[in-house]
Amino acid sequence: MTVDPNAATQGFPAPEPARRGPHPARYLVPALVAAAVAVALGVYGKVHDPAGTAFNLAGFSSTGAVKSWLATAAILFALVQVASALMLYGKLPGPAWSGTLHRWSGRAAFLIAVPVAVHCLYALGYQTYETRVLWHSALGCFFFGAFSAKMLLLRSERLPGWLLPIVGGLVFATLTIIWLTSAFWFFRTFGVTT
Repeated sequence: MTVDPNAATQGFPAPEPARRGPHPARYLVPALVAAAVAVALGVYGKVHDPAGTAFNLAGFSSTGAVKSWLATAAILFALVQVASALMLYGKLPGPAWSGTLHRWSGRAAFLIAVPVAVHCLYALGYQTYETRVLWHSALGCFFFGAFSAKMLLLRSERLPGWLLPIVGGLVFATLTIIWLTSAFWFFRTFGVTT
């Protein structure tokens, strides 16, 4: 009996092609961008000669009050982000439009945080004269780097299901500590004023 070595084997299913995981560059590129953004902001804040003020809004007593209230609005939108993310992942019941709520609350939080960061970098720079201020400066730079990484990871396919919640949680936790070391400190020190 002669057996054809090229004939299909009967009775055995064909093996499935091996699935390859995401290329490491999918993680490396966002991490490098995050580091570049954080370092660039920190270097700019350190070498820039602080102007003392960048903006003030009518109706507020000081730029510190403006920053504190804008930062508080950003953290409130970030809380909506967390709640809507829990809805998206099925951890909380939510409406069909929870994805839209998540995207728009994130956009609002970011857009409100940007003028605060611009003021901090331009008017005050990267400061290290006390522990609270050092943490605030370092985490402010880290926040925008981590946020950049999160935005890049959103566009990636085949990421592990745990990655975006971890990065999003890191962004939220960082923003919370930034708020505690700035707006919360301001309200405790100077009172809840406008």
